[in-house]
Amino acid sequence: MPRIKLQRFNDNATRPDIVEPGKATYAALGGRWRTDFFAAPHPITLEVGCGKGEYTVGLAQRHPERNFLGLDIKGERIWRGSTRAEALGLTNVGFVRARAEALAEQFGPGELAEIWITFPDPRPRDRDIKRRLTSPRFLNQYVALLQPGGLLHLKTDNEALYDYTLEVLAARAGTTIGSKTKDLYAETDPEFAEAQAIQTNFEGKYRSVGVPIKYVQFRLS
Repeated sequence: MPRIKLQRFNDNATRPDIVEPGKATYAALGGRWRTDFFAAPHPITLEVGCGKGEYTVGLAQRHPERNFLGLDIKGERIWRGSTRAEALGLTNVGFVRARAEALAEQFGPGELAEIWITFPDPRPRDRDIKRRLTSPRFLNQYVALLQPGGLLHLKTDNEALYDYTLEVLAARAGTTIGSKTKDLYAETDPEFAEAQAIQTNFEGKYRSVGVPIKYVQFRLS
């Protein structure tokens, strides 16, 4: 393992804003995140597959009245998010090193107020459908962990994943689809302002070559 990567993993092991395997907090905070992890018991927004944490940290900057968690399996990625949050002096943001499949091990029923799914792997092969983060398998996890009426967002550059998500949501009883668009940054309606406010490096690269960003906001019953 490269020395710099090893150092970052060592950093993660000592950072209180990172929850990962090997720490006493790992899989032990379910139902108690607001009281035992964050400085203030604000509502929690989770970003699933947060990568380098750009979106999680950006949301935490915009909304000091809320708490934010970024979840990703890659330790080096969440090191970057944690480093940025520390540099900004944010106390309303943390990171969880875990797989999305294990969400129920990390959070209690109704513990989350909101979920963002930002630029996930589209998993284009049919055999990987169940691994898509908007498949029924994952939606069932989200609805169990969200408080009643909890909000979900998907941002993606992949049109096939966007269309698949809308099909899954349309087939699911009790789902309410709110704002949706196949070209987020062409929208001028204020209802899209929150989704337009933060742009990741990955997102910027796609926009620079003319790929429109797709977005949908929805609630599960």
